Amino acid sequence: MPQAIAETAFDILYLGFALTAGLTMLLKGNTPLIKKAGLMAALLGAGDAFHLVPRCYALWTTGLEANAAALGIGKLITSITMTVFYLILYAIWRDRYQITGRSNLTRTMWGLSVLRIALCLLPQNQWLSYRQPLLFGIIRNIPFAIMGIIIIVIFVRENNRTKESVFRFMPLAVTLSFGFYLPVVLFSGTAPAVGMLMIPKTLAYVWIVFMNWQLYRQSNH
Repeated sequence: MPQAIAETAFDILYLGFALTAGLTMLLKGNTPLIKKAGLMAALLGAGDAFHLVPRCYALWTTGLEANAAALGIGKLITSITMTVFYLILYAIWRDRYQITGRSNLTRTMWGLSVLRIALCLLPQNQWLSYRQPLLFGIIRNIPFAIMGIIIIVIFVRENNRTKESVFRFMPLAVTLSFGFYLPVVLFSGTAPAVGMLMIPKTLAYVWIVFMNWQLYRQSNH
């Protein structure tokens, strides 16, 4: 019961913030950049809800294993929406720093996204099972990790060039999100306690959304 109470309270706060901030920026943003930020945040909240809501339900009722199918479908949807999340963050990078050209980089990001989503859709992932195969957990996350590395590198380069203020910690936030997420992929099956790293991973995403929220606040002053 303590786990159910703690996770539910955390998830309500997290989803509430992501959806509220996202929809506010999307509907009230006065520039394409802010609207992209809003879409990204709203997609984050909506996508994660497909996994977190069934998880909370499971914790309060018959347990995680009894609700494996709903949790698995939620993880599949979240995997796809997180892929799109980083595509939008890439578009925000281009908009914020007025990047032109670099078509090869854009094609790479899109190619990695399509590959990641295609891998997520393969039946070998066994999404409906309570314990999913580690091998495909690793395989489907390889293109996702490469996308993350690209995002980190391009934000670092532009931050160094422009002495960015709002996004100066974006590379750190993305690094932390992957740093907390990858051990969960690798070890949560054998050491369930590692799953607790999803909390700081989620906080890293809150930080990413908050940085974009700062842009929105600045645009209204």
